[in-house]
Amino acid sequence: MSELLRYLNVHHREMLRDLEEFVTRETPTTDKELTDAFARFLADYAQAMGGRAEIVPVRERGDHLRVSWGDEESGKPVLLLGHFDTVWDAGTLERMPFCIEGHTARGPGVFDMKGGLVQGFWAVRALREVSGVDRPIVFLCNSDEEMHSLYSRELIEREAKNAAAVLVLESSTDGRLTTARKGVGSFRVEVIGREAHAGSNPFGGVSAIDELARLTLELHGHTDRETGTTVNVGVVEGGTRVNVVAGRASAKVNLRVVTEEEAGRMTDLIRNLKPHNDEARVEVSGGMVRPPMERTESTARFFEHARRLAAGLGFELEEQMSGGGSDGNFCAALGVPTLDGLGAVGGGAHAAHEHMRVDVMPQRAALVARLLETL
Repeated sequence: MSELLRYLNVHHREMLRDLEEFVTRETPTTDKELTDAFARFLADYAQAMGGRAEIVPVRERGDHLRVSWGDEESGKPVLLLGHFDTVWDAGTLERMPFCIEGHTARGPGVFDMKGGLVQGFWAVRALREVSGVDRPIVFLCNSDEEMHSLYSRELIEREAKNAAAVLVLESSTDGRLTTARKGVGSFRVEVIGREAHAGSNPFGGVSAIDELARLTLELHGHTDRETGTTVNVGVVEGGTRVNVVAGRASAKVNLRVVTEEEAGRMTDLIRNLKPHNDEARVEVSGGMVRPPMERTESTARFFEHARRLAAGLGFELEEQMSGGGSDGNFCAALGVPTLDGLGAVGGGAHAAHEHMRVDVMPQRAALVARLLETL
């Protein structure tokens, strides 16, 4: 057994205590007071781990946190990337309390992605205390990943451009690393028709709902299993009264694509939607919010390196493409070597059965430590 893994096994109980501390501090993306409080807590925690912690203030969302170790003037750092916001509203702990049963921990945000944060900090601690490595490392923790990282993308890209490589501590189903992710687009389609009385003047109106229904079918028709492109009209609103021909209707549209080329094609298509009824008007806003993370030869080499390190730690490692986006998309699109899915192993992200395996926490942290040691 490697010294790093032995050290982390010895400190496993402390990792579990930290996990409980992280999960029982609720951090919904939209609650600035709670996310700011967690940023302050995390700054103190990081300093206790030997890091230099800097809170990055944000007016519109929660504050972010930048932690660094080593001499950043001595060379490019490795960037660890994670987020501490969750999709769970304040008070969720009352019906989804943190608990550990056997090898499984449950609770809001335990899998996505507070478990990964704990593993990341312990990986750095193990590296410094066991291996004596003082290489430059930056750990960036943002507060708005669950809402497309609108107020942290610039910070993430700036840090990534200065990094030798990026390790993303997002969660992992079945322990696989993520070497490709779909790009994500977010659009709003608004239809303007003409109101009329549905009984006495039904043909004098132009139904925005009717037009939006046709556009929904058109949009869904662009979903393609072979290319991996998916279009989902997920939220629809329209009309005022049951006896009024709807004058307005709108839809929120989610787009997922595998390549940058497909992102451009589909963006143009959605932005140029035309009404089926010439008397209706269609207005489209939005665009791509995360570029695709495409698997390249560089990514393949990076994964192969990680696979060999995992074998040295006694476990096998596989890779996957994910339909979900992460902040790793931004880094990979810049051409920076990026490995994703290095965080908690489990499942149920964004669902009431969210859970993670705690028995493999030392193993996963040891892999991150070995990557930091060898990159």
